[in-house]
Amino acid sequence: MDNASSSSDLITYHHDEVGICLLSTRMVRRGLLSWISRVGILLVCLCCLVSVLYMLACSPRPEDEHLVLPRVNGPTGKEGYHAILQEREEEHRNYITSLKKQIAQLKDELQERSEQLKNVQGHYSDSLGVSLDHGSPEKTQTDLIDFLHTQVNKAEVHNGVKVPTEYAAIPFESFTLQKVYQLETGLTRHPEEKPVRKDKRDELAEAIDVALETLNSPDGEHNTPRRVYGSSDFIEGIYRTERDKGTLYELTFKGDRVQEFKRLLLFRPFGPVMKVKNEKLNMANILVNIIVPLAKRADKFQQFMQNFREVCINQDGRIHLTVVYFGKEQAQEVKAILENTSRAANFKNFTFIQLNEEFSRGKGLDVGARAWKGNNVLLFFCDVDIYFTAEFLNTCRINTQPGRRVFYPVLFSQYNPAIIYGHHNTIPSIDQQLVIKKDTGFWRDFGFGMTCQYRSDFINIGGFDLDIKGWGGEDVHLYRKYLHSNLIVIRTPVKGLFHLWHEKRCMDELTPEQYKMCMQSKAMNEASHGQLGMLVFRHEIEAHLRKQKQRTSQKKS
Repeated sequence: MDNASSSSDLITYHHDEVGICLLSTRMVRRGLLSWISRVGILLVCLCCLVSVLYMLACSPRPEDEHLVLPRVNGPTGKEGYHAILQEREEEHRNYITSLKKQIAQLKDELQERSEQLKNVQGHYSDSLGVSLDHGSPEKTQTDLIDFLHTQVNKAEVHNGVKVPTEYAAIPFESFTLQKVYQLETGLTRHPEEKPVRKDKRDELAEAIDVALETLNSPDGEHNTPRRVYGSSDFIEGIYRTERDKGTLYELTFKGDRVQEFKRLLLFRPFGPVMKVKNEKLNMANILVNIIVPLAKRADKFQQFMQNFREVCINQDGRIHLTVVYFGKEQAQEVKAILENTSRAANFKNFTFIQLNEEFSRGKGLDVGARAWKGNNVLLFFCDVDIYFTAEFLNTCRINTQPGRRVFYPVLFSQYNPAIIYGHHNTIPSIDQQLVIKKDTGFWRDFGFGMTCQYRSDFINIGGFDLDIKGWGGEDVHLYRKYLHSNLIVIRTPVKGLFHLWHEKRCMDELTPEQYKMCMQSKAMNEASHGQLGMLVFRHEIEAHLRKQKQRTSQKKS
C-alpha cells in the first residue's frame, strides 16, 4: 500500500511536472509570438515611414510646372512615375543638346581666335626675323617678350639718336599729379591743362601706379622696414612718344633725405601693326546732298556756284544741292544764279527753299535735311564761304556709314589775303591762294560746322537745337550729341576743304557767349602771330628802314 501510494504520488508529481513544463512552453510560445508580432508591426511602420520619406524626396518640386505627382483621377502611381521619369529624361536630353551647341560655338570661337593669333604671330615673326613655334605657347611668349625688348633697344632710352635737324627732335612733355604742360595744344589752346581726355589721364596715372609699385616692392636684400611711397611723393614726370616704338616715361619722386630723389624710367613698347579688316568700298552710287543755309550774300553765292559747277557738276556728278534761303532781300538774285547754272550745265538736282524769318544756321540745315523725300542720303552741311575739291567729296563718302560713322573734318582756314599778300603787287587768284602753310592759314580745330553724316543718323540723333538763333553754338551741340552716342566720330584735318577769308561782323543781337566766340574767331582769321606782330610794330619797322636808307645814302655820298 505504501509502495502503491508512493508510486501514485510519484506519478501524480510527474504529471504535475509535465503539466507545468507544458504550461511554461505555451507561455513562452505566446510571449515569443507576441514579441514577433510587435517587431513585425514596428518593421511595417518603419517601412511605411521610409516609403513616405522616399516619396517626399523623389517627388517633383512645387516650382516645376511640368513634373507633378499623379492625381487621383490620373494614371496609377506606377504609370505616373513612369511619365515623370520620361519627362525628366527628355529635359536632360534637351539640356545635353544645349550644352553640345554651346560647346560647338566655343570651338568655333576658339578656331577664330587661333587664326587671329596665328596672324599676329606672323606679324611678330616678320618683325623679329624669327619663326614663332605655334605649337609651343612658352616659345611664342618668349619671342613676344624678345620683340618688346627690341623695341626698348630701338627707342632713344639708353643712348642718344642722331637727328638731321632741330625739327626732327622729339620733345618731351612734362606733367604733375594735376597738370600737363604740353607743346601741341590743339583745340584747348592751353599750354598747361588738367587732362580732359580719359586716355591721357589713364595713361599717366598708370605710369605713376607702376612706379609706386616698383618702389614699394621688396628687393629681397634688406629685411629692415622700408619707407612706403605714395602719390604725394611724386614730384614730376616727363614723357615722349616715338610712334613706331613706344612711350618713354621718366618719373621723379622724393628721396629718403633732403636733396635726394628717386628716378624711374618706364617704357610702354608698341607692338607691330595688325590687320583688322580688309573691305571693298564702292562709292559709285553714293549721292551727296549739299545743304547750304543762306541770307543775302549773293556775291559770295556766285563765287560758291562757280566752284560748285566745276567740282560737283563737271568732275563728280553725284551731287544734289539744297539751298535754304532766309528772307526776301536778294532772294531773286540767288534764284537767278541757280537757274543760270542749271541751264548752262544742264543741272537739275537742286532744291530751293525760302523761309521768311530771321536767319538761323541750325534751322536752315535742319529744314534742308528733313526736306529730302528720297531714300537715305549722305548730307554735307556746308557754308557759302567754303571751297572744296572733288577729292574731298570722296573723303566725305569714305568716312561715313549709316548707323556707324559720322565725319567731322577739320578744314584749313585762310588768313586775310590783303595781309598775307600785302607786299605783292597783286593778290593771287583763289586757286593759287589755297596753299596749306603756316603763313597762309590755320587748321580750324575749334569749328564743327562742316560735317558729313547720313540723314537717318541726323534724324535719329535729334537734329539741331532750334532754339539757338544767329551765329554759332548749334554745330557744337550737334557734335556733342554724336560724341555721347555709340556712333564713331571721325575727326581729322583734310587737305581739300578750305574756309575762304571774309570780313566777320559780330552783331549786337548775339548773346555774350556767342559774341565772345565770334570775336575770337574774327581775331584768329586775320593773320598769323608773326604777321600781326609786323602790323603792331610797323612804325618801328618803317623807322628802321628809313635809318637804313639814310645810312646807305651817306655812304654813297
